[in-house]
Amino acid sequence: MNQLKITETALRDGHQSLIATRLTTEEILPILETMDKVGYHSMEVWGGATFDACIRFLNEDPWERLREIRKRVKNTKLQMLLRGQNLLGYRNYADDLVDKFIKLSLENGIDIIRVFDALNDVRNLEASMKAIKKYGGHCQCAISYTTSDVHTTEYYLELLKSMEAMGADSICIKDMAGVLTPYNAYDLVKKMKSISNLPIELHTHCTSGIADMIYMKAVEAGVDIIDTAISPFSGGTSQPPTESLAVTFSEMERNPGLNMDALLETAEYFKPIRDTYMEKGTLNPKVLLTEPQTLNYKVPGGMLSNLLSQLKQQNATQKYEDVLKEVPRVRADLGYPPLVTPMSQMVGTQALFNVLSGERYKLIPKEIKDYVKGQYGKAPAPIDEEVKKKIIGEEEVITIRPADLLEPEFEKIKSEAGNLAKCDEDVLTYALFPQVAPNFLESKYNPKKEEELSEENKVHYITVTM
Repeated sequence: MNQLKITETALRDGHQSLIATRLTTEEILPILETMDKVGYHSMEVWGGATFDACIRFLNEDPWERLREIRKRVKNTKLQMLLRGQNLLGYRNYADDLVDKFIKLSLENGIDIIRVFDALNDVRNLEASMKAIKKYGGHCQCAISYTTSDVHTTEYYLELLKSMEAMGADSICIKDMAGVLTPYNAYDLVKKMKSISNLPIELHTHCTSGIADMIYMKAVEAGVDIIDTAISPFSGGTSQPPTESLAVTFSEMERNPGLNMDALLETAEYFKPIRDTYMEKGTLNPKVLLTEPQTLNYKVPGGMLSNLLSQLKQQNATQKYEDVLKEVPRVRADLGYPPLVTPMSQMVGTQALFNVLSGERYKLIPKEIKDYVKGQYGKAPAPIDEEVKKKIIGEEEVITIRPADLLEPEFEKIKSEAGNLAKCDEDVLTYALFPQVAPNFLESKYNPKKEEELSEENKVHYITVTM
């Protein structure tokens, strides 16, 4: 049997899940050389919400963060999470922008790009996969795992076959809500390994309380790589602790062989940092609690914390359970989309509106309307006809790849950004977050402006978990 490999998530998903992606570059850099000695397969350090949080809250350049990490990590592959045609934003971008973003991500230090589509619509992966292969990166296609009448084992096996045919270098089972169960994990991994020679990675969250058992059964079934987080940023809505699983699996033939001294040094480094975020209230104790109801609601951990935050702003925290119960109803109405960014935010917001307004679909976000029109891709199952009519009336639903409707946009955005953007990386920052980027770029090149950063940067931010 091949050696089990470990991907460390603390520098992306771990802190995204627990402290709303607030780790600063200054907090990350000092421990990297120690982490580089651990023997990880890879370290997930970029993508997801890190880009947004850097420019919106931390006044940091995410590209510079990546370059500084790469300078210090010499032996371990660097990994990022990409939302397919959405890149790291919340809309579809034209193919030329996707190509440019991936080219520069790889040039700035990324080795492995884990790319997924919220609806598992492989058409939305085409441009990303083509660019990753073109520029020499490792293309890991992620299957957004969820459960419903249509999300069967056969459904996932067919997805794997499609992704392999499109050129995937490896496959990730992305259980972003922690709803995979141990024996289903064993069955799925076993069947995937029987039809493909691609490396299979498993990503899950501890929210429901069964993540360790999921990994145990998946490893028994032959999974190649598992995602873990160093203990101070593990558990709750994050991943299982790296050190504990390193010890557990060291007793088997597939021992991942991690450097325990380096792991323990890394854990000790992050403990006081975690404690500081807890004292500041950034780390909400609720996200550390086990919530078995996740298995019913199919809600990712970051979505739970985001719903709590939104309800708190509305002085309606007593409606929390009502909103959670409404989420699966909305999800069924909308054709069972997996609850991963951006669908988790969209479904969660619609459920929130349904409960707070006292009438279902009285208030409908623009994103939900666009989704029902087919602008995010094809829903896994048919959308309820009555709900569809209530949301878009008789408007036309598109059936082509959504990005086919988009004209090339990089040069246009470069022109729009003007003197704010001094390099192509700046143009991409502007393209992804046009509301936030002008203030950020102004402060980046005019440090005296930093204190004048508008509070608007902090409005409407959505805490996301992959």
